Amino acid sequence: MQVEQRLAELGITLPSPSKPAGTYVRTVQVGDILYVAGTGPMSTVSGWKGKLGQDLTVEQGYEAARSCGLQILATLKEVLGDLDRVKRLVKTLGMVNATPDFTDHVRVVNGVSDLFAEVFGEKGKGARSAVGMGSLPGGISVEVETMFQIET
Repeated sequence: MQVEQRLAELGITLPSPSKPAGTYVRTVQVGDILYVAGTGPMSTVSGWKGKLGQDLTVEQGYEAARSCGLQILATLKEVLGDLDRVKRLVKTLGMVNATPDFTDHVRVVNGVSDLFAEVFGEKGKGARSAVGMGSLPGGISVEVETMFQIET
């Protein structure tokens, strides 16, 4: 599959990759696994800040998670040079800034999972965790970290 062609078919233009907000690197490669650090949504997305179950709807959280995925794809493109080097998604961890009684974490994190499946097909489906957090850095609504198997 030509991932760049698929992005064009979907009408997706990747943003500029985000830069580290602290003392860490965006990616670490160990063998053929590329770990992508926790990534938040773009500030241009409705629902990028706030708490699910209080300030934001599930739909806004879904869009925020999708935005995290776009940032991750942009990071992969920058690091790998060619998104076709992605063999498969191994694992996604979606963290949702939520009230204690919020229970739709899975529906929120589907925003990133659906994006990866749209872009990569079957190889964009991996293991996943969707968890609630009492807060996230800067008050963001969603943070996502990933592991991809890549061609070395």
